[in-house]
Amino acid sequence: MINKQELLKISENVLFDEPMSAHTSFRIGGPAQAFLSASSKEEIIGAIEYCRENSVGYMIMGNGSNMLVSDKGIRGLVIQVGKNMSKCEIRGERVYAEAGVLMSALASAALKAELSGFEALSGIPGTVGGGIYMNAGAYGSEMKQVIETVTYLNEAGDIITSPADKLDFGYRHSIFEEGGYVILSCVIALKKGKGREIAAQMKEYNRRRSEKQPLSMPSAGSTFKRPEGYFAGKLIQDCGLMGFSVGGAQVSEKHAGFVVNRGGATALDVLTLIEHIQKTVYEKFGVRLEPEVRLIGEK
Repeated sequence: MINKQELLKISENVLFDEPMSAHTSFRIGGPAQAFLSASSKEEIIGAIEYCRENSVGYMIMGNGSNMLVSDKGIRGLVIQVGKNMSKCEIRGERVYAEAGVLMSALASAALKAELSGFEALSGIPGTVGGGIYMNAGAYGSEMKQVIETVTYLNEAGDIITSPADKLDFGYRHSIFEEGGYVILSCVIALKKGKGREIAAQMKEYNRRRSEKQPLSMPSAGSTFKRPEGYFAGKLIQDCGLMGFSVGGAQVSEKHAGFVVNRGGATALDVLTLIEHIQKTVYEKFGVRLEPEVRLIGEK
């Protein structure tokens, strides 16, 4: 049972029965019992302590760009590490960034300082914390290549700073996926470059992304992880599923690796479509597609 007054003592930034469709790039999701947009590590620590002492479930999120929230919503407290924790400072060739900084904003700051190494990651939607969580990548670059250290809260409530090689980075994976941690900030190591060349590279990557991906429609990015030896989008396209829809959810007609919300899609629509895609691809090619999108909330 959530005590509203007790939560509001921890932070004024708490909303109740807040529709998650307003906080996810899919524009889908029922209400969260309580939603906190944290503005400091102290608020996060206080909120987690409250949840543990009162047997209230909680989850951490960033910009909601890789989430599908169920139509029934989320019981307990959602703690967002987002716009209220988005400080970004550059010292020499290093970027000191809070977890809530948008990837695009960090890329812009790096460009302004003429620092190279983040260009390919500049168009990834979501926060730096979310990028670390799943070791986000694009065009041959991954977060693990530029992360020097990550500062996070562990299960015991201790604040730890670890070097990148201790964080088990792999394909769309880090130690943080195992649960019990809250990413607070990081240090990113870049290299001096020429502003004009950095800007040109960013423009080219964003042109390619815009040309190939359905950026004008709500989605959660790539729906499936890349199966070894294959490309998920190509498999789906070769099954003749481009444009196939269930309710308001559709396999993008621009890129088959994306499920999009063409208007009024429910989480059930998306899940039903994902299952149909998985079944069809397995029957035709014997390949099991694993969702890259995180499925969150009550079933």
